[in-house]
Amino acid sequence: MTSFDSSPTLTAWRALLALAVVFVMLATTGWTAVRQHKGDGQPRLAALAAWSRGSIDGLDLPGADARPQRLAHFFASLTAAEQTRLADRYPLVVGNLNGAPVTLRYQANRLALNEAVTVEERRTHDTELSADGRKDASNRMHRFEALASGDRQVLAFDPAGSGKVAEVFGDLKTAQRVSVIVPGVDTTALTFEKSWRPYSAPVGMAKSLYAAEQSASPTTRTAVIAWADYTAPVGIGVDAAIGRLAEDGAVRLNDLVSALPGAAPVELFCHSYGSVVCGVAARQLPSRVSDVAVAGSPGMRAEKVSQLHTDANVWAMRDRDDWIGDVPHLDVGGLGHGQDPVDPAFGARVMSAKGAIGHAGYFTPGTASLSNFAAIGVGSYQEVSCADGGSACNS
Repeated sequence: MTSFDSSPTLTAWRALLALAVVFVMLATTGWTAVRQHKGDGQPRLAALAAWSRGSIDGLDLPGADARPQRLAHFFASLTAAEQTRLADRYPLVVGNLNGAPVTLRYQANRLALNEAVTVEERRTHDTELSADGRKDASNRMHRFEALASGDRQVLAFDPAGSGKVAEVFGDLKTAQRVSVIVPGVDTTALTFEKSWRPYSAPVGMAKSLYAAEQSASPTTRTAVIAWADYTAPVGIGVDAAIGRLAEDGAVRLNDLVSALPGAAPVELFCHSYGSVVCGVAARQLPSRVSDVAVAGSPGMRAEKVSQLHTDANVWAMRDRDDWIGDVPHLDVGGLGHGQDPVDPAFGARVMSAKGAIGHAGYFTPGTASLSNFAAIGVGSYQEVSCADGGSACNS
């Protein structure tokens, strides 16, 4: 006979209660939700509908959801002038097509961003919007203007909702190694880049890692992608505690990696809920992904590395000040994301995070966490410092 104190039902209720307590604690200590943007419909859906009916010089256009190899073959069959015409006509489609030439995507996304600026500028004067709505439009207008400026290389852009965006630092076409940063909760177009605490936002993370990789190995050509091209959870709530958004994000992440030009090894650097995305994606990762490194992870929806079913090296780190360590690493009825990746039972290569402060400090210059990421990014595994001060993690 099973006693009440040890019954599975009581254990499950205790787990759910623990999760609820932690979520309430976090929600009342500063990690608050970002409001969803209510904009002018779904412009990319309209663009996709037009693309599906379109043609170029009598040739039907391939499905926008075609495999990257099919899309790459299609664009290779076009002249440069024909490619440019498609980018001019369908910027919100071409700029997001995995398989289209990356320089053409940059060109298309600059056009799409400029169009989005015009839309948001008009909304700033819309008297039917509230004062908060007009302020939101102004913030989005300035963000899109910044992304469209200079020679920024925007690899993906969708203004719908809170916005999706990805940006490249370095040259993807000539890179010998490619790093992809997968951020976590509350990542939107507006939080993609920050002037305050810049290394807590995807652009700051990517710039910091790119500079650290160049310093670690000046002769290695690297590229870094700040990838916020998925719908991240808003604040601490049910979406952050389950895997639904991670599953959708994993599909998009694998599509991105599958379409990257060349054959350079790819490393994923996954922060917070981004590590859940990477954990789900691991089951279908292209073979060119050599490393998956997580920081401040609530779990990877697995109990041990072998359940990720990947040949990539799996690395993990967490600094001692990171509150994520207080989140129960459980998987109860779909709530929680499984074993703690820095727990020896998980089997990851556990790295030092010395110098990082708090949950968002892993990409700060001068930290062991950033140095370790850079060492992985350039393939200098022997330079990685382990959490225990030994060498087991980099053997």
